[in-house]
Amino acid sequence: MRRGSLFFHADFRRLWAGDTASQFGTAVGYTAVPLLAAVTLAATPFEMGLLTAAQTLAFLLVGLPAGVWVDRLRRRRVMLTADFARFALLLSVPLAWWAGVLTLTQLVVVVLLVGFATVFFDVAYQSYLPSLVGRERLLEGNAKLQAVQSVAQVAGPSGAGVLVQLITAASTVLGTAVGYLTSALCLLRIRAVEPEPERSGHARLLPQIAEGLRFVFSDKPLRASVACTATANLFGGAFVAVQVLFFTRTVGLSPAVVGVMLAVGGAGGILGAVFSGVLTRRIGHSRTIWLIPLLSWPAHLLVPWTGADWRLVLAAFGEVVYGFGVIVYNVAQVSYRQAICPDRLLGRMNASVRFLVWGTLPLGGLLGGALGEGLGLRGAVWVAVAGEAAAALWVVCSPLRRMTDLPTIEKAGAPTA
Repeated sequence: MRRGSLFFHADFRRLWAGDTASQFGTAVGYTAVPLLAAVTLAATPFEMGLLTAAQTLAFLLVGLPAGVWVDRLRRRRVMLTADFARFALLLSVPLAWWAGVLTLTQLVVVVLLVGFATVFFDVAYQSYLPSLVGRERLLEGNAKLQAVQSVAQVAGPSGAGVLVQLITAASTVLGTAVGYLTSALCLLRIRAVEPEPERSGHARLLPQIAEGLRFVFSDKPLRASVACTATANLFGGAFVAVQVLFFTRTVGLSPAVVGVMLAVGGAGGILGAVFSGVLTRRIGHSRTIWLIPLLSWPAHLLVPWTGADWRLVLAAFGEVVYGFGVIVYNVAQVSYRQAICPDRLLGRMNASVRFLVWGTLPLGGLLGGALGEGLGLRGAVWVAVAGEAAAALWVVCSPLRRMTDLPTIEKAGAPTA
C-alpha cells in the first residue's frame, strides 16, 4: 500500500467508517422496508410504487434550495443533523410495530421524511469530500466510498432477508437506524477544521439556484451525463418499485432468496469500485463515462427471463454485470463534475444534479406501480430494464466520445458566476 494513499488520511478514515455504517444500514433498509410493506402490510403494486416514490420525492421538492443552504453552512454540520434526524425517524418504525400500531401510512411518511434528510446529507457529503482530501485525490476517494457502498449492497440485502425471517421486517429496520447513528458519531470525530463558507454575491435564493443550474447546463459533457443518469434513474425507480413483488409473487422466491438476488448486483459493484481506477487510467476518464454503460447496462435485460430454476443464474449474471457498470460509471462521472466545479458552487452544483437525476426516481416509482397494475409484474420489469439500457445513448452521443482526460476547472471553461 503506497504511503500517499487515503488509508493514511485520518479524517478520511473517519468519514469512510461513518459511511460504512450508514451504507450498511441503508442497504438493510432498502430490503427490509419493501419486504415489510409487501409481506407484512400486504401492499398492492400501486402502494409499492407510492412507497418507492416517497423515498426520493424530497429531491424534487427541496433539491434545488438545499444546494443554496448547504453552500451557506459548514457541510459537516449539515451531515450530522441529517444523520441524527434519520436515526430518530427510523427508530419509530420498530417502536410502532412492537406497540401493534404500525400502518402503511406511517411507513410512507417516515420514508418521505428520511428522504428530506437524505437530500441535505447527500448534497453536503459530495461537496465536503473535495475540501477534505483535495481535488487531486477525488478519484481515489470516490472509488473507496463506492467500494463501501457496493460491499453493503452485497451483505446488506442478503443479511436483511435472513433477519426478516428471524426477527420480522420491522425489527430489521432498527439496523438502518443504528447505521445512521454510527455515521453521526464517526463524523463527530473528524478533526479537520472546515473553512468558513464563501458568501455569494447574491443574497436571494432564486438567483443562487439559477447560478447552480446554469453551471450544470453550460457544460455539454456534464449535461449529457446528467441526462443519462436521470433517464437510468427514471427506469431504475420503476424497476425498484416492482422487483420485490416480481421476485416474491411472480417468481415465487422466499424473503431470504430475494435478499440474495438484491445483493448480487452489489458484487458487481465491488468489482467496479476495485477496478474503476485501473479502467479509467487505461481507457481514459471521459471515455469511461460512455463506454462502460454501453457495454454493461444491457446485461440487465436478463432479469425478466428469470424463474425459480436455473434461470436465476442468468438473472444473477445480469445483475452483476449491470452493477459493475453502474459503479464504474458513477465513480467517473461524479469525479468529473467535482473536478470542474469551483468550491463556492459545489453545493449548488451537486444539488442541481441531484434534483435532476434523483428527481426522476419518484416518477419512476409511480411509473413502475402503474406498469405493474397495467402490464403485470414481468411486463413492468421488461419496460424498466429496457429503459435503463437505452439511457446510455445520452453519453454515447455526446462530446465525451471525443475526450479522454479529466479536465480541470480551467480546462473545462465552465462559468463560475
